[in-house]
Amino acid sequence: MPSRDELAAFLRFRRERLTPEDVGLPAGGRRRTPGLRREEVATLAGVSTTWYTWLEQARDVTPSRQVLDALARTLQMSPAEHDYLFTLAGRPPTPTAEKADVHPTMRAFVDSLDPHPAYIANETWDVLAYNRAQAALITEYDDLPPEQRNVIWLMFNAPEMRTRIVDWAADARAMVAKFRATAAEQAGNPRLRALTDDLVENSPEFRELWGGHDVRGHAPARKRIAHPTAGLIELDYVKLECVGRPGQLLTAHLPADAASAAKLKSLVQGS
Repeated sequence: MPSRDELAAFLRFRRERLTPEDVGLPAGGRRRTPGLRREEVATLAGVSTTWYTWLEQARDVTPSRQVLDALARTLQMSPAEHDYLFTLAGRPPTPTAEKADVHPTMRAFVDSLDPHPAYIANETWDVLAYNRAQAALITEYDDLPPEQRNVIWLMFNAPEMRTRIVDWAADARAMVAKFRATAAEQAGNPRLRALTDDLVENSPEFRELWGGHDVRGHAPARKRIAHPTAGLIELDYVKLECVGRPGQLLTAHLPADAASAAKLKSLVQGS
């Protein structure tokens, strides 16, 4: 566990902010210290008082996900505090409904970027929101089964991707290297594991690239799309983190030249 001292301090801080009444316990008599007692937190969370005390003393103990969830509920943590608790304990936070949902303001922002293609994907690269330009350029994601609305799955399984992406081989190699970095960050995520297993089993190209163990981070780059009706479109794209939605990234594309801008505008108007 990389942050035992911080974890111990955070638990103490949250415990001392609560009163017995906050968690449905009788107020009782006068207390020497503010907040709940350690034994009260332990009982409510279903762990032993000794073990919980060790946590607050930064001892060498490793709480499971179930115990962390129980402590978060007992100490009435917000979603952000819940994720912070998991981070301090050295465990990737479990995806929640809040993180899976796109904030309405961000969804409206993605729509407003037309005719510039844009989409929001989660920590396992599932596409959660997109605008008309993105649909016209790549695909109508809502027409696909949920498990196929994924950036890397489409790259290796959708035939049109190989014809539309001019530099498919180089882009695929770069994508797999970025996906490997994501896989390390999301170790234990069942969705990512299932997605990786599916790609390894069904895509020889992915299997070969995955075996190369290349790793890259995200950086602004250029993409060339050979659209079946609009022709060649060159785009520069960036990825931005969505504040308040851990794991969600907004990918926005800007035309690299005036001709590409005109083609994008025509695509959106015709969609």
